[in-house]
Amino acid sequence: MTSLIDVVLLLLIFFMVSTSFVKQSQINISLPQAQSSAFVEEPPEQLDIMITATGTYLVNGRALINNRPETIRNALQKVSAGNSQMPLTISADANAKHQHVVTAMDIAGRLGFTQISIATVNDPGE
Repeated sequence: MTSLIDVVLLLLIFFMVSTSFVKQSQINISLPQAQSSAFVEEPPEQLDIMITATGTYLVNGRALINNRPETIRNALQKVSAGNSQMPLTISADANAKHQHVVTAMDIAGRLGFTQISIATVNDPGE
């Protein structure tokens, strides 16, 4: 009986000592406060580059005077006002050359645009 009491006493001491080493980690989170007024967020501005079958570039619906990379770069800088965080969508005609799409992506990447997406259009006959 004495040995059983010794074992229980040693287990009790072991558990008391080991619980002091366990520390709970906590993360303080600041949650935003809700506002009572209805707030509708404006959708972010977006840049659109359209490429026609003939290789003409349109930036936000306005045709560029030529297809030179400098012209495309200047148009993107002017429309974005230097904000390269804006989302950029490239949409091309099915008959447009692949090189025109790659050129638009390359210019956008060099300007620092990281949110680049390529738009696709489903054929209405399908």
